[in-house]
Order: sequence, then C-alpha cells, then structure tokens
Amino acid sequence: MANTERAASPGLNRRALLTAGIVAGSSLAISSGSATADTISQQVPWAPGEANNPAPVATGGYQFFTQDEVAWVDAVVSRLIPKDELGPGARELGVTVFIDRQLAGAYGRAERWYMGGPWAKGTETQGYQSRMAPAQLYRAAIKAVDGYCRNGFGGKAFVDLGAEQQDKVLGDLEEGKAKLEQVDGKAFFKQLLLNTQEGFFADPLYGGNKNMAAWKMIGFPGARYDYRDFVSKHGQRYPLPPVSLYGRPHWTPKG
Repeated sequence: MANTERAASPGLNRRALLTAGIVAGSSLAISSGSATADTISQQVPWAPGEANNPAPVATGGYQFFTQDEVAWVDAVVSRLIPKDELGPGARELGVTVFIDRQLAGAYGRAERWYMGGPWAKGTETQGYQSRMAPAQLYRAAIKAVDGYCRNGFGGKAFVDLGAEQQDKVLGDLEEGKAKLEQVDGKAFFKQLLLNTQEGFFADPLYGGNKNMAAWKMIGFPGARYDYRDFVSKHGQRYPLPPVSLYGRPHWTPKG
C-alpha cells in the first residue's frame, strides 16, 4: 500500500482499519474447543479454582496453510494493514498465524454453523453466506486469486506483483470487479479483511497482536481487572500498559 492508503480504494487507510477493528463484531469462533453450553438453574454457577484457564495457541509451524499459502496471506495482510509511522503492521503482529489457527480449528470447519442451504445470494446486511466452510473458502480463493493475477499480469502470482499491482487486485476484489472461479471475490475480500482486523486486535492468546502492540497503539487496557478510575477521564491517554488474558510477561513467576 503506497504510504498509508491503498491506491485502489482511497477511503480505506490504516487509521480507518484501526478504528473499524475496534467496533467490528467478531466473526471468529475464537475458541478451538467443542464444549457445549450448560443450563444452570437454582444453583450458584461459580466455584473458586474451577474456571477454564485460557490456553494460548500452539507454537511452531503452520497447521492449515501450506508454505505457498503462508506467503500469499503474509503479502495480503501486509497490504491491508501495513507497517508505517504508527507502528507494526498485520504481518509483523502475527495475523497470518492467527488466521491459520482459526482455519485449522472449529471455525475453519464451520462446526457450529448451519451449512445446509439453501444457497441464495445474501444481502449486504447478512453475514457469512458461502456454502464453503471458511477453510475451504480460503483454499479455493487463494488459488482463484492467483489465477486472476496470472491472467491479468503476464503469468505472475499475487506474491510476485508489485505493491501497486497488489493494491489494484485487492481493490478489484473489494469492489466486486474481480470475477473468480468458484468463489465470490467480493465476499471473500470482506471475510479476509474482517479476519485480518480480528487477528490484529485479538488477545495475543490467539496468535496475533504480538506483545499487545495493537492495543498499545490505540490505548486499549486489554483484560485488566479494574480500570474504573480512568473511565471518566475522557480525552486523556490511559497511563497503564495493557494486560492479556494470560497476564503480562513480568507477572509470570520465575521457576
């Protein structure tokens, strides 16, 4: 993205993405577990020491993406939220890892969604409408976008294009101009952008937002237990560092 804006969509810039990411509803099932909800009646639903501790994502290699797909997603998220004078971008904060872990889990398989059709085209106000589960959609769309690029840019895949060309492709997807095989390009772009924002702002527990850098940029306190003393101080910078669901590194007891 040239400077802080995509040439294909002048209104979509980094500040807009940062703001949108705060208020956008999350589409991801941020838990990879399969537990169902319990109905509690006439009893206290809490007991000390019995809460489910949040489990950080597994470290190591990628669980869903191939190496070629990793390079593709890295390239795309780097254009959607690039690093600049405000701070690191989506790639630097581990958004590709975040998306990979989600697609490898229950969200990627759409385990908790109704996926039986009918498959009428949804409206702008409706949510996810594809007959493909998210993991299937990503795999098909990455291949289709590369095919679109090769047809329009002399046989080059997306990762081989220059920044302005990549922005042009993303703009075509966003505006519905890119006609892809077996995939709705506009719907995929919308999902990809949302997932990128989610990974950028999610708790580091889930693989993105390394070192809570995105929270630090916007002054978000994170999962801090109590910050009532600061609620009424409008327009003032929050003075304390953010806290993840698993605490802060310097709080962890050393063995």
